[in-house]
Amino acid sequence: MTLRDRTEAALRSWNHHEIGRGAPPVVDYDCHPQGATDVQPATSRLHVRRELEGLGAEAADRNADVSVSERVGAALAYLDALLGAREPLDDYVRATQGCAAAGWSDEHLERVRIVAVTELDRLDIGWDSATSESLATAEGLIDAADAADVIRRHASDLEGSVRSLVDSDAPFNVRVEHVDLAVYWAYWLDGSGADVRLRINARNASFTDVQARQFALHELLGHGLQCASYSAECRERDVPWVRMTSVHAQQQVLLEGLAQALPLFVLPDDQALTVRVRLAHYLELVRAKVHIALNDGVSIPECVAMARSHVPFWSEARIGDMLTDRGADPLLRSYLWSYPAGIDWFVSLADLATPEMAENVIRTSYRAPLTPDGLSTLWPDGPAIGGAGQLVVAHP
Repeated sequence: MTLRDRTEAALRSWNHHEIGRGAPPVVDYDCHPQGATDVQPATSRLHVRRELEGLGAEAADRNADVSVSERVGAALAYLDALLGAREPLDDYVRATQGCAAAGWSDEHLERVRIVAVTELDRLDIGWDSATSESLATAEGLIDAADAADVIRRHASDLEGSVRSLVDSDAPFNVRVEHVDLAVYWAYWLDGSGADVRLRINARNASFTDVQARQFALHELLGHGLQCASYSAECRERDVPWVRMTSVHAQQQVLLEGLAQALPLFVLPDDQALTVRVRLAHYLELVRAKVHIALNDGVSIPECVAMARSHVPFWSEARIGDMLTDRGADPLLRSYLWSYPAGIDWFVSLADLATPEMAENVIRTSYRAPLTPDGLSTLWPDGPAIGGAGQLVVAHP
């Protein structure tokens, strides 16, 4: 077995162990061309750690493909966090998501906020405590029981346009499951090969027609078609990269970033979707600011005040959950950073890159799970992924 194959086997064994103990899985989409091979669950997290450490040492000794080496490093960093280690946020995010956790300047946040507010103004929606409710009312709420059918209809309507943009004819089949779980997510997508499973969490999920259209692009034609396209690529050739995705690993910045910004490339003239993307861009950057502050030791009251000062329509419950996710959960402390890092880079790609450059990045992104370094190589003039930190003004 190759080093890549043994790494995949170790990750699958670890995945079975975590699922067996009732913990979140560590494999989200398996792109192996023959499907997941039979492996025995690991006996313990420490057993997994020894195996991964050996694979990492071998990768370093053999000067192996960097994608395998980095993926092993991401797995080790996340596993150590599960075991109780708490690395500084920037170190942890660099090891897992593959980018800095530097954050964005207040000047950049304000520019992004002004864009979002301007888009809301076009819909006669103000920036105040009622912004979320006003936007939902303007878009039109749909019944939760109808959500899956509406999402599928939007995905069917948009599939041709997305396939043309991303240059993929990969087949994929979608199964929708409704669950009621006390977890942070409203929806989750995973699967293997051409088979995509979409779970909608009734406890958190609510949709307007616009959000259903956004959801169809993000989850089904973003994550679903993208991962099915990776699987098709694996059937065509023996790829060098690890053939599975995990939200604690370096491909997640690409997956979440492009999925959030996809409406700007597929439906750039859709005003309602544009509002949602521009608002999401700002809100993710605010979450990132709180994420850094919390992990830098800023007090809870100060973090709450920071969130309220930036977003007048966030409820106490939402702010409390945001702090819990980003401070205490080993998985979300890494994974949730992929959202601001990804959306900021891909919105910049839509706004600043040439159409030819954007098309090349997107099509390449549907052929291989690029890391942040891979994205930066494709568009060297793009912004620093993960932010460049606060601006420092020199005083004489």
